[in-house]
Amino acid sequence: MTHGFDKDYWERHWHQAHRTGPGAVDGSAAANPYLGRETGDLVPGTALDAGCGAGAEAVWLASRGWQVTAADIAPEALARAAERATTGEVSQRVRFIEADLTVWEPDTRFDLVTTHYAHPAMPHLAFYDRISAWVAPGGTLLVVGHLHASGTTGHGHHPPAEASVTLADITAGLDSARWEIVTAEEHARAVTGPEGQAIPLYDVVVRAARRA
Repeated sequence: MTHGFDKDYWERHWHQAHRTGPGAVDGSAAANPYLGRETGDLVPGTALDAGCGAGAEAVWLASRGWQVTAADIAPEALARAAERATTGEVSQRVRFIEADLTVWEPDTRFDLVTTHYAHPAMPHLAFYDRISAWVAPGGTLLVVGHLHASGTTGHGHHPPAEASVTLADITAGLDSARWEIVTAEEHARAVTGPEGQAIPLYDVVVRAARRA
């Protein structure tokens, strides 16, 4: 089955009751564990969370001093994200934008552009190339995606081929004249399922610094 990953798809997705399963989409979900590891040594500046979903990563960044633009195509996702950004300091450091990232263009460049399991209505590698252009010189690109490998799972389900990527393909798209690859890794981790069972996730993590 081919997934369109357009606005209607994501609105239906966010209205569905996934709140008890792995990769839950409710507002209580924690920020992706790779975010803290890969950004902890960066000086907070401006950040774009591309495909912010329920806002866990955007709020995490804002709580640590980043000025965050959080963009998503689904109004339902943005409503949940805004609900979790309720504390004064965080709410002042994050703005939510309804945007189709396949056509939207920011009016600035960012010190950090990050995306976590985003499934755009365009080929993944083209999407990563598109958002990488929004990183300011000296800034950082952080991509976390579902690893494409036979028999693996992602966010508690088998992602279709168009929603997964390989490490080699991502790194091959980053021109060494413009980018220094800091992290390029594949990871297996587990989340707790609705019945307390451990469910494996297979992730690809790429962090790259744009040369000034």
